[in-house]
Amino acid sequence: MSIEKTLFAKTSDGIEVDLYTMTNSAGLKLKVMTYGATITAVEVPDRDGKLDNVTLYLESGDQYLAGHPYFGATCGRFAGRIAKGKFMLDGVEYSLSLNDGPNHLHGGEANFARVVWRAEPVETENSAGVAFSYESADGEEGYPGKFNTTVTYSLTDDNELKMHYTARTDKPTIVNLTNHAYWNLGGATSGDILDHQLTLNCDRFLVGDKEVLPTGELAPVAGTPMDFTKPEAIGARIKQVDGGGYDHCYELNRAGVEGLVPAARIFDPKSGRVMEIETTQPGVVLYTGNYLGGDLSAGGVAYQKHAAVCLETEHYPDSPNRPEFPSTVLRPGETFEHLTVHKFSVE
Repeated sequence: MSIEKTLFAKTSDGIEVDLYTMTNSAGLKLKVMTYGATITAVEVPDRDGKLDNVTLYLESGDQYLAGHPYFGATCGRFAGRIAKGKFMLDGVEYSLSLNDGPNHLHGGEANFARVVWRAEPVETENSAGVAFSYESADGEEGYPGKFNTTVTYSLTDDNELKMHYTARTDKPTIVNLTNHAYWNLGGATSGDILDHQLTLNCDRFLVGDKEVLPTGELAPVAGTPMDFTKPEAIGARIKQVDGGGYDHCYELNRAGVEGLVPAARIFDPKSGRVMEIETTQPGVVLYTGNYLGGDLSAGGVAYQKHAAVCLETEHYPDSPNRPEFPSTVLRPGETFEHLTVHKFSVE
């Protein structure tokens, strides 16, 4: 295992953005930068041993700083949407910034994807990674409480990418952290992911309204285009989905299990690459890059609609306004902690 650190960019106010590259004994590479605690590369071999970056990326630090749709970024303080940017907690109404029409999305304008995190390399006998930490001030983007979080991204010799999240607060607040990587197992510039075979360990999904906010109903996937309980090409029924693509949160089948459970498996028939995801989170958001429109590119290839698929393990959107959903409240003295593991192989 090895870790290398290089200067990747500087912000407009002169803050250095560092890029860390982890390499395991099989040659897999993980690259993460301090701006947004963002994954910029996951290089894994195909069935012929050819390495390629399987997550959408930009070619320079300056391009990331100019703005992007959360490619590989850490989303918070609350990933997903909050209706009207408002929620009640202990009898007090809080108003968050509005950055998605009338709603709050992924933590607001100055969200966790748009700040420079502190970084500390972390090495064990069979893994190498970086622990990113950030202190969100009381009132930042409208959230209550001074909020300290650490996200550790690590690569193991078992060809696993591990994402470990912890957080603490000095006032009652809400939290929902995830990573927003855009996956294409054929390679980031190989085209669309409509032929990728997807399996989700989910019997129900959250029904959404026109603003992609949950109505509160959890509906069975059986007999609908939402059903990925058995391997299915992502593009097989995508035209039957409102909006021309998936942007839905699914409830994971946990059966009372508190620890890691299977969340998703994705297989690219062309390259033979397989990615399996396990998580301690209650849900997974399936998003098929519906809003990619060719304005961003890498290697001379523009990222078009459906160029990638996101599988964001997290709590449900708008949970603070839905008491029937798993709680996203964090109180002083408690520790928020979740783990998501991506395992790569070929067949």
